Amino acid sequence: MLPNRIIKKRILITGANGMLGQRLVKIFSQYNNYTLLATSVENESVIRNIDYAICDISIRDDIKNLILNFYPDVVVHTAAFTNVDLSEKEREQCWKINVKAVEYITEACRVLGNHLIHISTDYIFDGTSGPYNENAPPNPLGYYARTKLASENVLRMSGVDFTIIRTNVLYGIADSRPDFVRWVINKLKSNDKINIVTDQINNPTFIDDMVQAISKIIEFKKYGVYNIGGSEFISRYDFALKIADFFNLNRDLIFAIVTKDLNQPARRPLKSGLIITKAQAELNYKPYTIDEALTRMKEELNL
Repeated sequence: MLPNRIIKKRILITGANGMLGQRLVKIFSQYNNYTLLATSVENESVIRNIDYAICDISIRDDIKNLILNFYPDVVVHTAAFTNVDLSEKEREQCWKINVKAVEYITEACRVLGNHLIHISTDYIFDGTSGPYNENAPPNPLGYYARTKLASENVLRMSGVDFTIIRTNVLYGIADSRPDFVRWVINKLKSNDKINIVTDQINNPTFIDDMVQAISKIIEFKKYGVYNIGGSEFISRYDFALKIADFFNLNRDLIFAIVTKDLNQPARRPLKSGLIITKAQAELNYKPYTIDEALTRMKEELNL
């Protein structure tokens, strides 16, 4: 009788140096049943001691060859052009990364018959009647949002086994750049005044909750569209006040404004956020409260 052996899933993570990609690599590398390959366009990985490949996903042969050579069971596609305002100016580059690259990835996945997990956004909605469930009709306001909706449509027409995860206001620990929480902390510790909008409503998503959801989607082989977000709907302004109070910082440095005061190139959905009941029912998804998430961040960052 043959001994029992753990069958390892081969997981390719694109955008591995981005905020979500880093956290996925860090946590997934601790799983005994995953064999990981991380990829990003930078020369080296932010997370050390992992298998890493340099790849520009906007170059068709490069990303297709990487996937075909690694032969993953699952591709977790986190890479994206996420600068919402810059996308209004650099439209060609935004389209290449957010749409064409998804086409190239699906071409390889169709050959291998593997599972493609794609990260999308609540920005595909116009923010007039949120929060939104998975079946709400999209109406993107800006170019970034239109590319993310287009990438979803690529998947729907691709013939591959896909899962689309829509999320919003991702926060948590990563080394690539400060998230909203650490940005607020750093500003207030420096006694800088900050202007925060009161009219953008979301349910901010703790990055570890996203990792939890992706892990369950892989484990349960769930396909289709899932909303992943936090359990609390809150304005960006109130979120900043909560951060200030939690870390005993000066909330008087936080000033309330509205989105139109910022004169940003790209329009933002205002009353947005995502209904997560489907994920809770089908994935046993249990997000942290904001206070619980901030506690975990405080412990890990030794703040």
